[in-house]
Parts: sequence; structure tokens; C-alpha cells
Amino acid sequence: MISASIKAPVTRVITPFCGWLLARGVTANLLSAIGGLGASVSAIIFFSRGSYLWGTAITLFFILFDLLDGTLARMSDSGGSTWGALLDSTLDRISDAAVLGSIAYFLMKSHDHLVPVLIIALVAGGLVSYIKARAEGLGIECNGGLAERTDRLIIIFLSTWLAGFDVPYILALGVWLLALASLYTVGERLLIVYRATMSA
Repeated sequence: MISASIKAPVTRVITPFCGWLLARGVTANLLSAIGGLGASVSAIIFFSRGSYLWGTAITLFFILFDLLDGTLARMSDSGGSTWGALLDSTLDRISDAAVLGSIAYFLMKSHDHLVPVLIIALVAGGLVSYIKARAEGLGIECNGGLAERTDRLIIIFLSTWLAGFDVPYILALGVWLLALASLYTVGERLLIVYRATMSA
């Protein structure tokens, strides 16, 4: 899992900046809203037109706000809130859907055979997050898996970035990898929950 290996060093880098934002009254919920809505709108504007370079650069810029809001929430006096966690998670799902949905929309206009694979990747990615949330609602910890959100974003954005430079077949390769990795992670998380319920 890429996300697990980079989380600690990234947190160390952004912590001073989050402290600077906190001192100026910026809240985690504000960052969540800017990041989620900005990423969704930019994905729809650029990816739906096949503008992969601009779409990747601008959408990724807004998604990087997601790195800041969690750290900012932990550093604040309140330590974050239930509402903030729900808002952040909801906006993450919206922006993820906007990215894949917009790419699918553009490819659909040319009847590209990659569209069904994109839809599978979109649904499977949502299931990865849903299983985790549902399991935690039942009191079962369900972390990990081959492709967490950060891993999935790296796959799709690396693919779209290289596609912007007309690298042959890279978008198809990335989308297939995303779909398969997401489906595998769904199976992993279902197995985690199954084992937890059987040992209870």
C-alpha cells in the first residue's frame, strides 16, 4: 500500500503549514469544502473534454487539500468533529466519482470500449470505502487492502497525466489496473470483516 508508506513523511512536511493556516483561522471543514468541490468542478470541466494534462494538474491540486484538512483537524482545539469527518468522506466520494465519471463521459462520445471498465472501477472504488464505513459502524476495524484511496488516485492521475503526453495505451492500462486493484481490495475488505465476525 503506497498510502501507508508515504503518510508519515507527508504529515511531517505539511504540519508546519497546517499550523500557519490554523493561526489564521482556517478550518478543516473549509479546506474539505474547497478541496472536494474544486476537484469535482475541475474534473468535470477538463476531463469531460479530454483535456488530460490540465485536468490532472488542477484536479490534483484541489485533491491535495485532503492532505491538509485531516492534519489541521487534529491540530485544532476541537480535534476534529463527527460532522467534519462525514463532510470530508462525502466530498471524497463525490470528487472520485467526478474524475472517473468525466473520463467515462468523454470516452463514451467515441464509443470507447474502456467505458465499462471505468464504471467497474468507479463502483468498486465506492465499495472499498463503503465496506470500511459499514464495518466501522458495526464496531469492526477494516483498514488496509491493496488499493486504498491514495493508491487509486495515484493510478488514475499518473495514467491521465501520461495520456496527456499521448503515451500509447497508458490510459487503458491505468484504468484496467485501477479496476482490478479496486475489485481485489473489495474482496480483501470483505474477508477482513468475515474473519472478524467469525472470531467474535
